[in-house]
Amino acid sequence: MKIKFQKYQGTGNDFIIINNNRLSFPNKNKDLIRCLCDRKFGIGSDGLILINPSEKTDFEMIYFNSDGNLGSMCGNGARCSVKFAQNQKIIKSNTIFNACDGNHNATINKDLITLSMKSVDKIKTFNNDLFLDTGSPHYIRIVENIEDFDVYNEGKLIRNSSEFKDEGVNVNFVQIISENEFSVRTFERGVEDETLSCGTGVTAVALAMFHLKKTNSKKLKIKTRGGELTVEFNNSENGYSEIYLTGSVKMIFSGEIEI
Repeated sequence: MKIKFQKYQGTGNDFIIINNNRLSFPNKNKDLIRCLCDRKFGIGSDGLILINPSEKTDFEMIYFNSDGNLGSMCGNGARCSVKFAQNQKIIKSNTIFNACDGNHNATINKDLITLSMKSVDKIKTFNNDLFLDTGSPHYIRIVENIEDFDVYNEGKLIRNSSEFKDEGVNVNFVQIISENEFSVRTFERGVEDETLSCGTGVTAVALAMFHLKKTNSKKLKIKTRGGELTVEFNNSENGYSEIYLTGSVKMIFSGEIEI
C-alpha cells in the first residue's frame, strides 16, 4: 500500500503527517511507525501524526513517538498539524481539533500558529526542581551555561530515575537570559534523546519560571535550539489558564512511500 505524507517542522521539531481520512493507516504497527521515523532507514522524524476525521471537531490528531508508541500531547506537533490541515483544505484560518488531552483552539497567520494549551492546576517540587503536566509530563531544572550542558546524559538519568522510569518524563534544562526571556534544551521520552524543540516543554518552562518568581511577566520568549516560541498565560489561585503557545511552522517536503 502506498501512502502520501508531508513532513513539517516547528522550531526544528519535525514530524511525518498523514491525512488518514479513510482510517486506513495501520496504526497498531509499531515497527512500521518506528521505521518511518528512522533517520537512516525511513523518512526520519521526531514523531508521526495521523490526522483523522472527527464528528465533533474539525479533525482529530493522533501522535506517535518515534519509538512507535502512542504519545501524549505534542505542542509543536499540534501546531504542525494545524498548518497541514489548512494545506489539505480541512480548515481555513481558525480551528478546533481534538487531541489526547482534549480539545484545542488554534489560529493561523501565514506560517505563525497560535495554539491553546490545557490548563495547569498543579506544580510539584522536587528539591530545587519542578514537575508539571502541560499535556505531557515535564521536569524542570535551572542550569547555567546551557550551551555546554550535558543534556543527553543528565536528561537520561532523570528520565530513567526510580520516580519516572515506568511512565517516563520529558526533562527540560533552563537558563535565565532576562526577566522575559529564557533558553531551554529538552530531553524527550519516546525519542530518548534531545530534540531541537518541545512545545509542551516550552510551555512548562514558562509556567515554572513564573511559579518560581523568576519573572513577573505573563508573556515570555523561550529560545530553543530550533528557534523561538512565545508563551502567554493567565494565573489565579486555581492555577494557570488561557495558555497559548505561538511559533512558526514550515512544510519541509511531501512524498509517497510504500508500506
